[in-house]
Amino acid sequence: MGERVIIDFETTGLSAMQGDRATEVAAVVIDETGIVGRFQSLMNGGRRIPPFVQDLTGISNAMIRQAPRAEEVMRQLLDFIAGRPLVAHNAAFDHGFLGAELDRIGEACPTGLLCSMKVARRIYPEAPNHRLETLIRHARIEATGQYHRALADAEMTALLWLRMERKLQNDFDLPEVSLELMQRIQTAPCKAVDKCVASFKRRVWPA
Repeated sequence: MGERVIIDFETTGLSAMQGDRATEVAAVVIDETGIVGRFQSLMNGGRRIPPFVQDLTGISNAMIRQAPRAEEVMRQLLDFIAGRPLVAHNAAFDHGFLGAELDRIGEACPTGLLCSMKVARRIYPEAPNHRLETLIRHARIEATGQYHRALADAEMTALLWLRMERKLQNDFDLPEVSLELMQRIQTAPCKAVDKCVASFKRRVWPA
């Protein structure tokens, strides 16, 4: 299947469109063996972090004042991604900040981010909810660090993604789980995953 990059941003708020900025970014590379590469940096976008966000993330305004400029970090991130497919948990949120921060340095935003939350809604419909922390507990994955910090969240999303790939492979006797299949699953009706996978399997690996 090749390498995939899981990305996560911490931010000053919920909306890049309303001027919120990224405060930290992390990305981890996975292949079939697990996590094989990591990138993490705080980043200074020149916007103050509200107190409730500081409490949530543990990232303070003092930390951000000492951080590299956002433009520098984003160029390093692009080099790290190196054109590989991207995955994020609640991808619309991370994609919004990725696009806004890249736009500030005149770079195009990668398209087609895969969303581990959407896939999890279909693979684990019985989970109490589909927040990352809940899914990690539900799938019995050991937490790797503090939630709401970019590297820990990226690592845990990576482990969740790999667990979902293996579950699909085992449940449906698949030779592999491709990105194309994950794309199809994340847009399939939640109660039609079996049909989605069966149709894909017949097309790609006909008997």
